[in-house]
Amino acid sequence: MSTAVCPGSFDPITLGHIDIVRRAASLFDEVVVGVARNSSKAALLGVDVRVELARAALADIPGVRVEQVTGLLAEFVRSVGAVAIVKGLRGGADFDAELPMALMNRRLTGVETIFLAGDQALAHIASSLVKDVARFGGDIDDLVPPGVGRVVRDALGSRPAGGGSRA
Repeated sequence: MSTAVCPGSFDPITLGHIDIVRRAASLFDEVVVGVARNSSKAALLGVDVRVELARAALADIPGVRVEQVTGLLAEFVRSVGAVAIVKGLRGGADFDAELPMALMNRRLTGVETIFLAGDQALAHIASSLVKDVARFGGDIDDLVPPGVGRVVRDALGSRPAGGGSRA
């Protein structure tokens, strides 16, 4: 059985993330979505909430499970027996950020990273932008799976409003 890990902070999970996981699931027998802490970012949502939201959003995709990454991704990859790491790319900036991590993970584990080009219709969706739009009262419900918008607004202490985003 071939297993891939699709890691990220998923703060929050977006329709772009779901697209990448769905396509990875068509390539591998099992995809383990690894919800991790990003030490260079302050998360809006706690890791337990992010895991719950990802599990709900991905429940209909056969062969996908969601787990928390508690340490190095390299150790997580080993622990689940993954043969690949799958990352989605929206554009060149994503590649520039992901390449050094892919090279380090290959050095640590021998496991290759596979880059999937994101759906062009979803390329504008990034978790950071979703949070920024919500922070300024913009509607994010068409950017995230059902229920995620409410959780993000609750975490921000805001509610949906027409317009007003800075994005």
